[in-house]
Amino acid sequence: MTQNDIVLIRHGQTEWSISGQHTGRTDIPLTDFGRRQADALGEMLDGAHFDRVYSSPLVRAWETMERAGYGAQGVPSNDMLEWDYGVYEGRRTVDIRSEIAGWTVWDNPVLGGESVDEVGARADLVIEQCLAAEGRVAVFAHGHFLRIMTARWMGLSAVAGKGLSLGTATMSTLGWEHENRVLQMWNDACHLSSMDPVV
Repeated sequence: MTQNDIVLIRHGQTEWSISGQHTGRTDIPLTDFGRRQADALGEMLDGAHFDRVYSSPLVRAWETMERAGYGAQGVPSNDMLEWDYGVYEGRRTVDIRSEIAGWTVWDNPVLGGESVDEVGARADLVIEQCLAAEGRVAVFAHGHFLRIMTARWMGLSAVAGKGLSLGTATMSTLGWEHENRVLQMWNDACHLSSMDPVV
């Protein structure tokens, strides 16, 4: 097994990340500030070499990848799409809780969408894909998906991703300590990064 690092990059700001709406499969573009964040990620990466670059095909992730300087290398992967929030797509937790007391996406059924374990199964496929690649890998994707992928990398259940907060336009690194999969760096922010409202 190749012990290559995996660099996780969350996309820049969108209108729904500002408002705290659950943004799964809706193809929301970056805001102007989000585009500036993506440019700043490119400055932060400073042309770092990746042997493989994968991205969610949704425009907020794909444009972040392009503006960061990796558009020529980018390979789309539907396995890296954000969580399918079903009937909760576009809604805020605070509004859902007016109907279902104490609701969270992590702990309640996601009607018409994916369970946390189904997202975890997709994350496992992405991990396998990254491990099969030769050399260093970059993954441009989404907040909840990357949190779940990180939990699965460390051998934790998918729901453990709820303990990992991740801002827009941030980088994290999954790596190794001997044969153990570890989290080497988390939520490293470009100078324009911001934390989203809790959704």
